[in-house]
Amino acid sequence: MLYSEEKRFPDLVIRRARVEDLSSILSLISDGTPEGTPSTIIPDPLPNGYFEAFSRIDSEPNQALMVGELNGEVVGTFQLSFLTYLSGAGREDLQIESVHVAKEHRGKGLGASMMKWAIAAARQKDCRRVQLTTNKKRIDAHRFYENLGFKLSHEGAKMNLD
Repeated sequence: MLYSEEKRFPDLVIRRARVEDLSSILSLISDGTPEGTPSTIIPDPLPNGYFEAFSRIDSEPNQALMVGELNGEVVGTFQLSFLTYLSGAGREDLQIESVHVAKEHRGKGLGASMMKWAIAAARQKDCRRVQLTTNKKRIDAHRFYENLGFKLSHEGAKMNLD
């Protein structure tokens, strides 16, 4: 299991998500959706599809759904995917996705701590690079990632299939 042990930064615990974190994670994702894009509606109770997706992610050895926790409250989340490409000659890349911090905790260094933790995990696994995608509308997120040393080097493309 990848990074199942808890890692601590000042006042922040970063750990693998547990199934009981699902509602908190979905709230963070919904809260972080840029205006003008479809937001996540969090039904109560949660449909089985969310639990099935969590189980699939959690059982995949190259995936890790993480949370940042302060005083027992989930205040951040991100997902790690370790990818192998032929161009890497066997070395993996770390893809970070779905990075979200609760609004009331933004700008306090929690997101930076989460990303530094993820980068350290990539170094520990001898990954050749860390990559991520970010919505073009999230200008503050672009500055955040650039301040961490990321370069906005590529354009992405998506095709919705539904």
